[in-house]
Amino acid sequence: MGTSLIQKYNVPGPRYTSYPTVPYWDSETFSPKGWIESFKQSFAESNATEGISLYIHLPFCENLCTFCGCHKRITKRHEVEQPYIQALLKEWALYCNLVDEKPRIKEIHLGGGTPTFFTPEHLEQLIKGLLATAIVADEYEFSFEGHPNNTSKQHLQTLYNLGFRRVSFGVQDYNPEIQKAINRKQTFHDVAKVTLWAKEIGYTSISHDIIFGLPFQKIEHVIDTIEKTKSLAPDRLAFYSYAHVPWIKGNGQRGFNDEDVPKDDEKRQLYEKGKQLLLENNYVEIGMDHFAFKSDSLYKALNNGSIHRNFMGYSSSKTQLMIGLGVSSISDSWYGFAQNEKDIETYYQLIEENTIPVTKGHILSTEDLIIRKHILNLMCSLQTDLTEDLEKVNFLPIEKELSELLKDKLIELNNHKIKVTKKGRAFVRNICMAFDLRLQQNKPDRQLFSMTI
Repeated sequence: MGTSLIQKYNVPGPRYTSYPTVPYWDSETFSPKGWIESFKQSFAESNATEGISLYIHLPFCENLCTFCGCHKRITKRHEVEQPYIQALLKEWALYCNLVDEKPRIKEIHLGGGTPTFFTPEHLEQLIKGLLATAIVADEYEFSFEGHPNNTSKQHLQTLYNLGFRRVSFGVQDYNPEIQKAINRKQTFHDVAKVTLWAKEIGYTSISHDIIFGLPFQKIEHVIDTIEKTKSLAPDRLAFYSYAHVPWIKGNGQRGFNDEDVPKDDEKRQLYEKGKQLLLENNYVEIGMDHFAFKSDSLYKALNNGSIHRNFMGYSSSKTQLMIGLGVSSISDSWYGFAQNEKDIETYYQLIEENTIPVTKGHILSTEDLIIRKHILNLMCSLQTDLTEDLEKVNFLPIEKELSELLKDKLIELNNHKIKVTKKGRAFVRNICMAFDLRLQQNKPDRQLFSMTI
């Protein structure tokens, strides 16, 4: 891959877990009432047939990892667990009270923060409380994010007993210098222990998260991390690009200097080497930054066309409606997005007032829905067909952007069908940006997104 292409396309760009992206939401015309109507419409259309997804944000962490871009609160006070669970259950009740039939839950994901900050008993209380007023869909998938340092065998067994079959462990990198820089110190022994426990208990999809582009990271570190990972054979891997966004996250990403972070060619080489090793070890590349064995549900979803992408990332369980519970959580009705209050105390106050705690969002226009569909197609299956939408949207600005990608052989275009080339996989975020009419119409005057490469 030529250096000139990397330099040309390494620009700030979204990861497209939504369209429009959060900075381009029309929050001025958004209202909680409009969101509730959007929720009701989507629920009526999809609950009985495909069910709904729940994303539950558990924001507490005992220590701050300086690579993290998630919304969290650092505390060692575990008495915060019970009030937070009560608030989550009340928020869920507020949604359930809006509809006449029981929600059919197809997917639950516990994200953070650190979900395993909570005791197994409290997590059991939460899940049983959610399911008490719902029906579990036949083909359901429950998953959670576990920290290798504090995930106990009891955590794994308790959640397994509640129907969880997928767990994701954050590894990042095994090098001690890198771990010190990002304040995430965990040994290979810690990761091996929880991974083997999960296999022994019966989890069918174990995932490891690895990051490239971390401060002080070299090719030999990526090789070592993937060699160690290979020995544990997780079913799925997320091989993420480190998003260096200190202007958004403040001091949380200032535990090292900018010059310590690999850039451009150097960073891309880390990814290419990691990808090569993963492919050599029978992992299949899926969408952007994900790899899986052919036995994993994500690969099967790719094959049968059901793979989906939303605020939880790639998912093998597509649902039209996703409800986010907890501080900062984002909900998606397909027709609209809504984000919860980020401040915990204000979130508690709104829940206490029997108010669904959304504070900003966006109701999608007809054009938004069409563009969203094509971006999702590109992110999930690396191709899309514009034919049926040619008269519904002005594609001229998009065609102008695509011409440069065609010239660089990052895409192929035949009869209005677009396909990402092998060479173009590294630039899928840039390809999606060509479709981002809101970004084109209102170029930001400051950096809103991490670099695409």
